[in-house]
Amino acid sequence: MAFLLLTSSLWAAFLLNMINQVASVSVPTARDSNSQNFPHRSCFPALDFRMPRQVPHDSQLQHWWCDASTEYAFLGFSYEVTACQSAEQLLQEFSDIRHHFNSRYVRLYGACDREGFYDDIVNAAWENGLGVHALIWFGFNGDDIWIGRRDTLLANLHSNPKAKFVTRVLQFGSEPLFDNVLPHDQLAEQVLLAKANLSSLSIPVTVSELAYGYQERGGAQDVLDAIDSINIHMLPFFSQNASTANESWPLVLNDLQWFIDHGNGKKMYFDENGWPSVTSPSVQPNSPLAVADVHNEQQYYILLDEHCRDLKNVEAGGVGWFAHIYNDNQEPGYGIYDSSGALKFPFHPRTSC
Repeated sequence: MAFLLLTSSLWAAFLLNMINQVASVSVPTARDSNSQNFPHRSCFPALDFRMPRQVPHDSQLQHWWCDASTEYAFLGFSYEVTACQSAEQLLQEFSDIRHHFNSRYVRLYGACDREGFYDDIVNAAWENGLGVHALIWFGFNGDDIWIGRRDTLLANLHSNPKAKFVTRVLQFGSEPLFDNVLPHDQLAEQVLLAKANLSSLSIPVTVSELAYGYQERGGAQDVLDAIDSINIHMLPFFSQNASTANESWPLVLNDLQWFIDHGNGKKMYFDENGWPSVTSPSVQPNSPLAVADVHNEQQYYILLDEHCRDLKNVEAGGVGWFAHIYNDNQEPGYGIYDSSGALKFPFHPRTSC
């Protein structure tokens, strides 16, 4: 369809003049600094990191982020933003995410098109020492609203001086290959254009996707080659071989191995990652043996903790994982909190091993 094609002269210019100049954006390694803005010997967003009083100079980006080798085990939460949370709610919940659960990141899910919303996200993240996995949300309607979201977010990443210091990666998603939003060659092209746009900010670009989303497109190796990190949807409940969560490690390992085999050694994250406590019209198993209840939701995260060293030992610094999702009001059945705000089970996952 016409709206899937690049028509903007700006983006065409990027395609013609910049793609060939853009190498993959590497994840910088944190180093010590004697700057007055860095009165610590840590890196962002380590749990012992103290935010500087002022926004650092752009030149200090290379000393800012923790090394990818530290980003394994539990990283934080997927956080649904369709409700367009107020600035006050974002500050409160990001504080809880950081200080109650020892999170280092939030991974955004859904979209809020309110003007200035990502500025509120950036401010809440900055104030609480959290990194952000930002998201260009395609949605499920097959329309071209994502193009405006893309342009707005890219502009914001350039205009907000704090944005590049809290935005770890920009994702295209969610599941654009599985949902057939764009042909894989056009999706790869979008990734390359975004990388060109963000190269001066050192913000990597990726796609948030299932293994099956790649596989059903013949592997979509052009997308895997284009992205800087591999952000994986790990949802074993939907496997045709699913039963209980504590039996799901072979299912996790099967998808993970596919990305190891085809990912060219890139850093990997489980970003949309969890097991539902209830089914719903949009959450239905593909196996008659799959069990959805609170016990199995908890057991899935216990399973990941038990395999912390296995995930740590994966190439490129190990696999970091998010819990999908923060609250059942954001997506029924997946929340760590239920819809009334009560914890569904004790949740203190490992952040290292």
